[in-house]
Amino acid sequence: MARSSRQSKILELISTKEIETQDELVTQLKNANYDITQATISRDIKELGLIKILSNESGKYKYAIVENGDQAVSSKYISVFKEAVISIKQAQNLCVIKTMKGMASAICGVIDKLNLENVLGAVCGDDTVMIILPNNNQAEEISNTLTKIAL
Repeated sequence: MARSSRQSKILELISTKEIETQDELVTQLKNANYDITQATISRDIKELGLIKILSNESGKYKYAIVENGDQAVSSKYISVFKEAVISIKQAQNLCVIKTMKGMASAICGVIDKLNLENVLGAVCGDDTVMIILPNNNQAEEISNTLTKIAL
């Protein structure tokens, strides 16, 4: 089948399903009667400019269309987050993140891009990020979510 047809199907699939890997995408396309290889999928992903973002529903990464570069969280940001974060702790209605020296600003930027629900704001120093939430329960939820990302 034609490349444009296949790429349209890819866009349809990632907008209706949470697809985490290229293998999952190959399987979904094969189920839709597209004879495809992983190498072709890899080229399609690059051509379409797809990125991986954190899913609000499952907390896992999924392929997505870049709708607004300022709001999208690419896998590169997540990699920086994983490498730079030392610890994440809740302190009442705050979530405190300790980072490698000089990395707090970058991590604070990732937090902003994640668009986490109920976050009132985030501030940083050199190696510490403080996320302000309305109450203790929401701070605990955010701490758990960010800990999953950091693992």
